[in-house]
Formats: sequence, C-alpha cells, structure tokens
Amino acid sequence: MRIYIMTSTKLIMPNQNTRSSKDKEAEEGNFLDVVAKTAVDELREDEATRRQCLAQFREWIQSNSDIQNCLMDDSFLLRFLRARKFSLAMAQQTLLKYLNFRKKFKHIFYDLDCQDAKIHELVTNGYIFASPFRDNNGRRVILTIPYKLDPSRYSSTDMTRAHMVTYETLIDEEENQILGFSYFGDGANVTIQHVAIWSITEFATLMKWGEQSCPMRHKVLHIINLLPAFKYVVEFGASRVSPKLRDRLKIHNSISEMHESLPSIVLPKEYGGVMPMADMIELWKKELAAKRDRLLSYDAMNLLSDRGIIRRRNQPGGGEISEMQGSFRKLEVD
Repeated sequence: MRIYIMTSTKLIMPNQNTRSSKDKEAEEGNFLDVVAKTAVDELREDEATRRQCLAQFREWIQSNSDIQNCLMDDSFLLRFLRARKFSLAMAQQTLLKYLNFRKKFKHIFYDLDCQDAKIHELVTNGYIFASPFRDNNGRRVILTIPYKLDPSRYSSTDMTRAHMVTYETLIDEEENQILGFSYFGDGANVTIQHVAIWSITEFATLMKWGEQSCPMRHKVLHIINLLPAFKYVVEFGASRVSPKLRDRLKIHNSISEMHESLPSIVLPKEYGGVMPMADMIELWKKELAAKRDRLLSYDAMNLLSDRGIIRRRNQPGGGEISEMQGSFRKLEVD
C-alpha cells in the first residue's frame, strides 16, 4: 500500500529522511503514473485533447462579452474541463455558473483570505482542514469536525467561507483536479445550535448551486458518530444533490469500520492515525498561505450577465428552492 503525503511545495513520502533519493524519485514517479492513468481512463484526457480544448476554451472566453478578467492559465481552466471530462460545452457552462455563484454570494466567495480572523480560527480549532496524507487512491482527504465550531460565535457564512478557502486551495493543484477528493466528517457532539444557524433556503441553495458550479470531483464522503441533530441535515443535503453523489455517502458505525475503507494513516492520531491533529493543521496552514494571493486574485473576475447559463427545471434560478422557508431550529434531538 502506498500512502502519499503532501507539503505546500512538493510530493514527499513518510519517513523521507530514511529513504534514498532514488527511492523517493521512484515513488513520486509511481504517483505521477497513477495521475496520468486516471486522467486517461476517467477523464478521456491526453495531450492532444488537453491542448485543443484549452485553446478553444480561451478563445470562447475572450469572445464572450459577459466575462471580465477571467483567469486564463492552464490550471484554472483545466479544473472546469476535468470536472466535465473535457466536454467543452459543459465546461463553459460550469465556468459561467461558477462566476455567477461567486457574484450572487459575494459575502461568501469574495475576499477568501486564510488570514481572515474567523477563517483562521476555524482552521486552527480543527473545524476543517486537509490531511497531509493521500488515501489509497492518491486523493487528498478533507476533514470536517463540526463540534470544533462554536455556534454561538460563528455563523453559517463563516462556516461556508472556511470550506471555500479549503476547496479553492486544493483544486488549484492539478493532481487533485484529476484524482478528486475524499471526505471525513465526525458528527460527535453536534447540537441543535450547530444546525440552527442555517436557514433551510440558504442551505438548500448552496448545496444545489455548489454541485453544479464548483469544479470538484467528489469521490467519497465518510461519516462517523452521526447523531440525530446532524442526521436530518445530512439526509436533507443528500436530497439536494445528484443520485451519483448520494451513492458516495458512507455512514460508519465505528472508527474501526471506517478504517477498512479509509486508511487510518490519513487521519489524525486522535482518530487512529500517526500524526497529531495539531501538526496536520500547521501543515495545512502552510498550504493555505502558499495559495493566499492566488485566491484573492479571483475577485477581479466578473460575470456581467447570466444570460449564457442554460437552466433546466429545478436548477439554480428555478422555483423549487426559493419556495422553501424557515430554518432547522425546530429539529428535536433525542
């Protein structure tokens, strides 16, 4: 079993100081082989397709009068092409939806600064961070521990901004665009106050728009300690996304059961891994800092009109979500 660990600058292996340079180069080469094979097998990506689609994508953006100041580098554009398996038309739609999503929810998606006081606190406290280890499929693992968030101090906006800083940082890396992501969530000690900070409309809208607008490959979500207060929210959230994503939700009865599909080494020592959570968080902060200027530069992008977005019934802009009202405050916890 190969487990990979990331720093903000390069791919390394655990116990790297005891390994020869030749061994480390071989392991990194093996990892890159896995990335290349996944790109071909799952995304239909090869050099010719990538080059042709990038050229056509850039030409379309430059000719689209509704798009202003869009990033045009390979990494940014490839996140949309890879998320849509190099269907240029679908990638174009996802870019438009992404820019529209950001515009409609500026209070969430603009000024995504890892040094923002509340984002920094949520990361430091361990509410959300990425493991420095990759799982058996080479994927980065995003960990969310809701009880690390004090609902009397933080809002649903603070929560969402912490998630978006995490996602935007990770999808800027091409290996992550190709391999996708695994997720870990611990529902222990979640209270009614944690879910009551959300309105139903806000939660449903972000779930629906997020799947269609954020160019990420969500591969599997592992949850443990799912308490009644959180169970309803998970089920409701699953109802707002595609059946494909719902099928990737795995609820485990114990940590040991989860370790059968998510190796313990990718988790903090507190969950059976080898690295203390505090050390994982410090490594993650370095990754966030390395991408800080990149994320802040996204605010220059703008979509003047959403007229180019193709909408279907019950998609963003439809009436299904807008008719929802209320919040989760009436949930009862056994």
